[in-house]
Amino acid sequence: MARIVAAEPVAPEVVRFRVEAPRIATHRHPGQFVIVRVTPDGERIPLTIADADPAEGTITLVVQGVGYTTRSLNRLGPGDEIADVVGPLGEPTEIARFGTVVVVGGGVGTAIAYPTARALIEAGNEVVAVVGARTADLLVYVDELEACGAEVRVCTDDGSRGRHGTVTDELAELVEHGRPDRVFAAGPVPMMRAVAETTRPAGIPTVVSLNPIMVDGTGMCGGCRVVVGGRTRFACVDGPDFDAHAVDFDVLARRNAAYRDHERAEIARLAGGGACGPDTGTGREAAR
Repeated sequence: MARIVAAEPVAPEVVRFRVEAPRIATHRHPGQFVIVRVTPDGERIPLTIADADPAEGTITLVVQGVGYTTRSLNRLGPGDEIADVVGPLGEPTEIARFGTVVVVGGGVGTAIAYPTARALIEAGNEVVAVVGARTADLLVYVDELEACGAEVRVCTDDGSRGRHGTVTDELAELVEHGRPDRVFAAGPVPMMRAVAETTRPAGIPTVVSLNPIMVDGTGMCGGCRVVVGGRTRFACVDGPDFDAHAVDFDVLARRNAAYRDHERAEIARLAGGGACGPDTGTGREAAR
């Protein structure tokens, strides 16, 4: 069992948890995730490790209530216990001194981008964080990115904060006027696709984090299959980071939508107080 130390709402339907997991806190690296099982008979869901405090023995998880299990998890509070937290899993993000790096976060994907941005700064890079959401109240981790030394540029679809436009509008200007040496992106699949197409003509190395398509998190279910460079890969064991220009986003978009109807049915079950069923949306942490 893993005890919840803190639970803080950070946006509508989004909760930031600090959870006791001392071994994971000691060994995790940016880009890695954990498998969480809320109850002993519940499903396994993958959640990115947004932060860790080895001294305190805790990890931070940012959970968007998208499907049945994530919404159930978001009902818990300090002192409650989670049945299982296993990790760290997945391949760590490559961190090196690249030069000028743009880190793009869409919606709750910004919580995935945050540990990468911080590690890149610690490695000596100049980091520009482009953060986007539909509205200002849906923005997360803006203050945290500023505190770690990133230059933060905010975009909202409705213009309620920062630039009135999308993260790719801002990225396109950065590419045009200052060619970054590398780009990292985490967020909804359509956003990551748009980032890839924005950097492709300039040949800027671009990495996307394919957390939104993970289901089981072990490679056994096959739900996170993605075609990268003409080869079938599994986001949870071969990634979640991949070369954005090699990802087949057509295949990815179809797979990402495969469980949508089942997900709606499980959310209806939650509203009616039914038993926990599969939450195919839990990996969709950045479902903007």
